[in-house]
Formats: sequence, structure tokens, C-alpha cells
Amino acid sequence: MKTQTIGLLTVLAMLGTSVSFAHSGGGHHAAKPHQYEASEVVDTPFGREGDPTAVTRTVTVDMTDNMRFTPAVLTVNRGETVRLKVVNKGQLLHELVLGTPEELDKHSEAMRKHPGMEHDEPQMVHVQPGDQAEVVWQFSEPGEFQFGCLLPGHFEAGMVGRVVVQ
Repeated sequence: MKTQTIGLLTVLAMLGTSVSFAHSGGGHHAAKPHQYEASEVVDTPFGREGDPTAVTRTVTVDMTDNMRFTPAVLTVNRGETVRLKVVNKGQLLHELVLGTPEELDKHSEAMRKHPGMEHDEPQMVHVQPGDQAEVVWQFSEPGEFQFGCLLPGHFEAGMVGRVVVQ
């Protein structure tokens, strides 16, 4: 009886996992929307997660299935906190990930090896077709950085943009 109960629980757990996976679109997605928590903010070479109450402007970034972002170049001032409203106008899942060129190259390589990776990072959003999401970021460091869609094949097809921090 004990073995049957354990077996039944195992099957139910597997079914729950596959239903959850199928419901999510079966792949790369955020487990849940990222929530701002000031005590968890970490500085990076390209800035830090921004406080939503400190946003100075909102910039809409469209993503399409022609593997492009519009606009492809964002210019911001050092210290500025910007809300990126990321809109997926395509029929495919897309994402926007902020970072240095080296970090995006490294992450893109990891995505090719593990395409089902899940993320809950403040510098990235995964957006289903026809949906939108937001990244709030404080660009605290001057320089040129990138944003890209790191889903396998998208980055390589040119789905990358630049952020110029003055």
C-alpha cells in the first residue's frame, strides 16, 4: 500500500510539472514577475535595478518577429531611472535583457546550451506574443551597453540594441 501511495504521488507530481510546463508555453519564461525590493538591489557594470517610484521617464521598446527592437538605440543620462515598456508585436516569444556586450554574449551561449532556462532577474523580461512587460533600471554608469533577445537564434539574427549612457 505504501509503495502504491508513493507511486501515485510521484505520478501526480510529474503531471503537475508537465501541466505547469505546458501552460507556461513550454520553455523560456520568467517564473513570476520580478518585484522591486530595495534591500536586494545589486550594482552591476551597467547600472542597477531602479526604484519604480523614482522613474523619470518611460520608453516603449517594440519587439517583432523580424528580430529587431524599435528603437534600436536608447540614450539616457547617467543616474536616470527609466521604465522600459517592452511590447511584443510578434507571434513568437521574445525577451529583453540588459547588460554589457560580454555578459550578453556569455548569456546567449548559455541559452543555446539550455534553452529552457528560467529567470527572475531585474534586468530582463520575457514577453509572450501580443503582451508587454516592464524593466525599471537606473543607469548609474556612463558608457555603451546592450539589450538583446537571447532566445536561441534571435540574438544571432540581430535582435540586439544599444544603450548610450551620457
